[in-house]
Amino acid sequence: MTTPLVKDRIYRSPQALIGGVLLLVIVGWLGIDALFRGRGHTPWLALAALILIVPLVVAFTLRPAVFAGEDRLRVRNPFRVITLPWGEIASLRSGYSNEVIVKSGAKYQLWAIPVSLRSRKKAARRQARAETDARRGRTGSGAGTGGGLGGFGGFGGGLRGADEPAGPVRAETDKVMDDLRTTLETRGEAESAQGEIVVRWAYEVMAPAVAGAVLLVTLLAVG
Repeated sequence: MTTPLVKDRIYRSPQALIGGVLLLVIVGWLGIDALFRGRGHTPWLALAALILIVPLVVAFTLRPAVFAGEDRLRVRNPFRVITLPWGEIASLRSGYSNEVIVKSGAKYQLWAIPVSLRSRKKAARRQARAETDARRGRTGSGAGTGGGLGGFGGFGGGLRGADEPAGPVRAETDKVMDDLRTTLETRGEAESAQGEIVVRWAYEVMAPAVAGAVLLVTLLAVG
């Protein structure tokens, strides 16, 4: 059996997953309560709202994911699944959102890897502290006045071993994009990583949402 050159990875947003579960619990609780305790048209309105809202919550929170394999990058966004051979990807761009730019010029947003400006600012502050510590000649988290709580300051500097090479502190999503860029450089010219881009619409999400919207509008119009 041939060992893959690149290990498959799945990237998802933990914050979106947690938020999605909480929203589903709240929507489900309110909707079921209205279904069984409501009067008149209320149960039907609650049913229509559930059919509309639940797929949308799933689409924007639980569904988004990025699957990075040896030959393909598969992007699962709220309403589309885009399968991109590495050979068709021109670049991976990070700005106010993370995007894949293909050679034809089209771009696809990576919903599962959201940009956090707050995390970038925190990473920049940690980087500035690390550079200050280096200038002062500190070699570990316990040196000088930075001991004690300094070792628990974040993902970077404080937890780095004495023999581990220091590098720039990066936000987590920026690290993910760096990892994807490395894979693109490694696999972009591989023969097995060539092919056509495939875009599939997520009708399994769109159809229930549209049905719920139609039912809700109809019930509101009937009164």
